[in-house]
Amino acid sequence: MATTTAWDADSFRTRVQETLETFVDEQAEALAPLGDDAARLVAASRGAFSGGKRFRAMFCYWGFRAVRPPRDEAEDDALLQAASALELLHASALVHDDYMDASDTRRGKPSVHRAFSADHRQAGWRGSPEQYGAAGAILLGDLLLSWSDEMLRTCELPGEVLLDALRCFDLTRTEVITGQFLDVSVQARGDTDVEQSMRVLRYKSAKYSIERPLHMGVALAAGGDDVRDALSAYGLPLGEAFQLRDDLLGVFGDPEVTGKPAGDDLSEGKRTVLVAVALAALPDKDAKLLDEALGSPLDGREVAELQRMIEKSGAHAEVERRIEELTAESLEAIDRATVTDDSREILRALAAAATQRVV
Repeated sequence: MATTTAWDADSFRTRVQETLETFVDEQAEALAPLGDDAARLVAASRGAFSGGKRFRAMFCYWGFRAVRPPRDEAEDDALLQAASALELLHASALVHDDYMDASDTRRGKPSVHRAFSADHRQAGWRGSPEQYGAAGAILLGDLLLSWSDEMLRTCELPGEVLLDALRCFDLTRTEVITGQFLDVSVQARGDTDVEQSMRVLRYKSAKYSIERPLHMGVALAAGGDDVRDALSAYGLPLGEAFQLRDDLLGVFGDPEVTGKPAGDDLSEGKRTVLVAVALAALPDKDAKLLDEALGSPLDGREVAELQRMIEKSGAHAEVERRIEELTAESLEAIDRATVTDDSREILRALAAAATQRVV
């Protein structure tokens, strides 16, 4: 087994990608009798889970290693498959999220519903290309969600620990789906309350991105409540800081880095903590302008003006302060946690990677 100092995040990402590809190769073989349409759905699945930072798999893997290292290469491979299942869950959430938000792109490429719509249009098929794209995205997201469960269940770790991990996985999926509904409901009502925005952030993203993957890793290693609780104290504030960073990137991020248009969260009408803080701080006239602009088509000049308003309100600085405070809370928690020394070192490094992405 590799030592901590030799652990390489890029190599880990490569292993996760290979594990996902192997799993989907088996699915593709089983679906081959269904013909070309099934093959196109499988091909779209590969695009949906390719790329990304693989934070969820990493946190699951190091949640396990916070308890103990894998006993041998076979157990390490099984753990990697279990951790990779979280990346299929993430891919499912992104496919559905892009459709619900009417997003045109994901990681610099057409989002799934747009790609399926383009296929329909190019082929000159009957009916609405947009409806076909919507159906394709919903079904692909459902397929990825189903596969995530199968990938975890078939990872060949012992049944008792796997059952505990599946219970955690069930809770994770329930939270993220319900959190997504909270998000669309907040947008529909036009809520601007910071506390409500934090609740959406916590259940739509923060828990399933870091805290729950850590819990799954602990369960797979047969760790106790003490380790799980210690990793919650680290993982929940870090997950919130991670999503707050994403919120900043959604408004101020460089499209070359994010793969999304500048100010995309504003065009999509996202009622993030950043927006809620800005609306509370701005003069009534400016707050009304920002509120009415959310969720409408915006050109580059309009995006730049809204960015200026949010910056002037002090919301950008306030969110940066919250990120710094939550990250410090997380690091203090991992420093006092009773975990393996190598996991403490890596989890500290992952905290920096998750929260210090450039806006």
